[in-house]
Amino acid sequence: MAVNTLVIVESAAKAKTLGKFLGKGYKVKASVGHIKDLPKSKLGINIENDFEPQYITIRGKGDLLKEIKDEAQKASRVLLATDPDREGEAIAWHLQNAIKIDPNSKCRIEFHEITKEAVKKAIKNSRPIDIDRVNAQQARRVLDRLVGYNLSPLLWNKVRKGLSAGRVQSVVVRLICQREEEIRAFNPEEYWTVEVLVATDDGKIFSARLTGFQNKKLEIKNGEQKDQIVKDLQELTFNVSRIDRKEKRKKPNAPFTTSTMQQEASRRLNFYSQRTMRVAQELYEGLEIGKEGTVGLITYLRTDSTRVAAVAQEEALGFISEKYGPEYAPQTANEYKTRKTSQDAHEAIRPTSVFRTPESVKPFLSRDQHRLYKLIWERFVSSQMMPAVYDTLAVDIAAGDYQLRATSSQLKFPGYKKVYQELEEDEVKNPIPELKKGQVLNLDEIKPEQHFTQPPPRFTEASLVKLLEEKNIGRPSTYAPIIDTILKRHYVERQNKQFVPTELGFIVVDLLKQNFPNIVEVEFTAHMEEELDLVEEGQTQWKKVIRDFYEPFAADLEKAQELIEKVEIRDEEAGKDCPECGRPLLIKFGRFGKFLACSGFPECRHTESINEETGVTCPKCNGSIVALKTKKGRRFFGCSNYPECDFRSWNKPTGEKCPQCGDAMVEKANRNREPEIICQNSECKYRQEAGI
Repeated sequence: MAVNTLVIVESAAKAKTLGKFLGKGYKVKASVGHIKDLPKSKLGINIENDFEPQYITIRGKGDLLKEIKDEAQKASRVLLATDPDREGEAIAWHLQNAIKIDPNSKCRIEFHEITKEAVKKAIKNSRPIDIDRVNAQQARRVLDRLVGYNLSPLLWNKVRKGLSAGRVQSVVVRLICQREEEIRAFNPEEYWTVEVLVATDDGKIFSARLTGFQNKKLEIKNGEQKDQIVKDLQELTFNVSRIDRKEKRKKPNAPFTTSTMQQEASRRLNFYSQRTMRVAQELYEGLEIGKEGTVGLITYLRTDSTRVAAVAQEEALGFISEKYGPEYAPQTANEYKTRKTSQDAHEAIRPTSVFRTPESVKPFLSRDQHRLYKLIWERFVSSQMMPAVYDTLAVDIAAGDYQLRATSSQLKFPGYKKVYQELEEDEVKNPIPELKKGQVLNLDEIKPEQHFTQPPPRFTEASLVKLLEEKNIGRPSTYAPIIDTILKRHYVERQNKQFVPTELGFIVVDLLKQNFPNIVEVEFTAHMEEELDLVEEGQTQWKKVIRDFYEPFAADLEKAQELIEKVEIRDEEAGKDCPECGRPLLIKFGRFGKFLACSGFPECRHTESINEETGVTCPKCNGSIVALKTKKGRRFFGCSNYPECDFRSWNKPTGEKCPQCGDAMVEKANRNREPEIICQNSECKYRQEAGI
């Protein structure tokens, strides 16, 4: 039987899901991503012919493309259902040209969730290819190729083989290096805080913070000043000078965009961006959900908008009212502002049906899929709920010329918090008894505490993604591959979930700053993103954007080839000799990071991995604990006596054993950057403050 309609998608999983929706009369084929691209072996851009790209069929895709062409000839209609973004539009355009579909035909369908209703609606509303969106993708591809294929060989010649530079990745490395420079240059300054415990006549004690002196903000900068203040307070009377009761309403957060999803998955689930995007893709493309069959569980995962479809809002309000009570559902749906730089092409990431609760789909999902789906579901449902309401109390206390303040808050109505809790938030803080203005309080205890100002923290994956979005650098869908690239190139390393630049990273950034200042300039890179948006909106020509960029870039490139001297990165001596020939071992960089190699190479080819000594004794066998890395660059700790001893831990062991269960105690960095000592046995809850 002849196929009436051929539908072409990008992935096999998506094809499988759509095939079950569409049934007879339709055939679904997957292009498996792009079918055409610029060649890998050369620049592939005709600069003399106004930067015309020279696309070729991707190696290994020839047979697949022939199959698609054959199926297209049999079909009476071809629909291109690639992803609803610039990349998907470009893939559809290449397919249109390869199959020789009329450029003006309505061959493109676009849906933001893979459900039967959404797909059927998309087929009814087919449209021609959006050439402006295609051109925006072409402009990005050509820009990235011009930068990468010109700067990378320069780095190979001047620094080391195997390096790369990119229009966006180089800016990301620069930001990480800048932060490290700020940390190194930081000089901590001493300051003190004074907490005062006061009591009512009936013995009810609460805490107040010293805030001012003679109605001015008080800053305590040294111990002598602190001692004088403590002495003064011990001799003064404490009076309630003001009582302020308020009701505070806290609104829920917006549903996820790609960026905020990556940030929260990093914070809550310890997912790296790449893992988050992979799992989200699986949820979007469709999974087998029992009797319901194969269905996409979330809307499109690449979005910078917080907009939600009206039908989804109505469904959510009905669900909330029924599940949690009408008092939790607002009269009108909550709306959220989208950032000015947002393309707003798709709505926020949400479940395709709020009635598919995390509990109901859990039996059909992997652990990662369930955890991420639960996070997306809870964030969306909470975003459509009433605010949380707190009763707050602020009490001003006078003690001579000193001013103190006590604050308290108590949750009155949970609202959205019934579904989605913020991390590390106390619902009741510092309960304060009933007080009257002018009431005299008794001094119970003065608790001064010394502090030192802290340097800015190193970037975690969550904080780096947040900054990139704020600075409009790249697009959220590109963050995961960028982070993966800079780790693979050894420009940065992950240490305790934080990014630390390597010596190589500093060298490359310095070289680019001196010779290609625009390439590593945050504002310039953000401006290029704005130019690409203008191309998509049809307000500027994509080749003009390329021309304006390339002329000054080519001039800088020519000067750099002549002026940059070869950078000598000397191998560091490891401090021990080769066990085979006795010559010194050197620390070298390889594809998977640092390793030791004999200085007598090539006569002696001895190599060995680097085991970073921690100075800690193994809690199982009394061997040495060393810091190691997985193939993906993640740091962990293990015993040097492996495989005889199988001790392994993601957290650094202290060498002590848990006083409760006897397992190893480890040092874990918490979110406030102050490490704590905990038992590595997840079933044992024993913990103590670091240093105790």
